[in-house]
This record gives sequence, C-alpha cells and structure tokens, in this order.
Amino acid sequence: MPSKNPNNHSDLHLGFFPLLTLIFIMWVLYRSLFTFPVWFDETVGKAVFFGLPVWLYITMSGSRSIPDTFAGYKFKNGLLLGIAVGGVYGFVASIIALLQRGGVVEAAWLFTSAAFWKEFVLALLTGFWETLLFFSLALTVIQEKFSKWSVIQQVLLAGLIFSAFHVPNTLLRYDLQAVLAQTMMLFLFALGQGYLFVARRNAYALVLSHAIWGMVLLVHFW
Repeated sequence: MPSKNPNNHSDLHLGFFPLLTLIFIMWVLYRSLFTFPVWFDETVGKAVFFGLPVWLYITMSGSRSIPDTFAGYKFKNGLLLGIAVGGVYGFVASIIALLQRGGVVEAAWLFTSAAFWKEFVLALLTGFWETLLFFSLALTVIQEKFSKWSVIQQVLLAGLIFSAFHVPNTLLRYDLQAVLAQTMMLFLFALGQGYLFVARRNAYALVLSHAIWGMVLLVHFW
C-alpha cells in the first residue's frame, strides 16, 4: 500500500504535472483569443492564471516549502542579491549593445522618467508572477519530486517549462527565426534564474533580477 506520510514528496506532488498542463492550456488560450493591455496581463491575467493555481496547489497539497521561498526574513537579503545579479545583467547587456551598435557610453537619465518607473512596476509584477509559478512552485516541486536527479537536470526541466510557456506569446510577436532566438535567450535566462534559486531559495532575489533583466532588454534591445 502506498505511503500516506505527508513527507512523501511523490505522494505530495501527484497533481503537479496535471495542474501545470492545465495552466499551460488555459494560458495559451488566453493569449491566443484575447488581446488586453500589458498592464492587464501582468496584473489580472497572471494573477488568475499563475497566482490562483499556485495558491490552490499550496492549499491542497499542504506544502510549506513553496511559500517559504517568500518568507519575510528573506526579503532584505533577496533585494540586495537581486540588485547585484540584475546589475550584472545590465552591465553585460550594455557592453553587448555597445559592441553591436558602436558609439560611446553616455549617461541616460532614465530614473527621472515617469515612463521608466511605470515600466519597472510592470516588470516587477512580471518577475513576481513568473518567479512564483516557474521557480517557487515548479522548481521546488521538481527538486522534491525528482530528488535523485542532479541539479543540472532539475534546472534544465524548470528552464524547459519556463520557455514552453513563453513560446505562444513569442510566436504571436515575431517570425520563426526571431522566435528561435528569443526562446533560446529565455531558456538561458531561466537556467541562470534556476541556479540562483537552487543556491539561495530566495524568491525576492529572482523577482528583482527578473525585473531588472526585463528593463535592460527594454532599454537596449526593444
């Protein structure tokens, strides 16, 4: 008879892949059938399709490890780490943009722009919902459900899940060649975020680094 021990992670996470599949299908339908403003997608849309299922999963499974990634005592260290990692993203992107376009480095007064802060708030929301689903939930469950796997295997699976969820939106916005490039970039980003999560299990760090990464792409490449 299968064990009913709540510490048995195989039993605890039986519903993970069915739930993830359902979220994916609903998200694809949402992005394919409706076109709402970005602010709506990042607030209401992802709250419904990302946040609500995670809350239901935590409630039904009784998992403590998922909400612990957002524990209050991790907030300060998470912000500092997120700024540090995001700063690395910004520095690397600036160098790449400089090499691609040439020219000189000049100061840009982005922080004085109201539009910049509006976009940054949206980036924070994106970072929060995607960290919650793909790392606090998915990577935590993967580590517990497949505890005998190597960290590389666990992070690769989380990266594939992250990339798969972003493919539909990428297909709607770019041609096939650009989709492949965007998907590879997203996959590599997810790997970096995954290793950061495994090392620190601090969701705040991922939210902030994700937001800064998004702003870096917006400023330099979009």
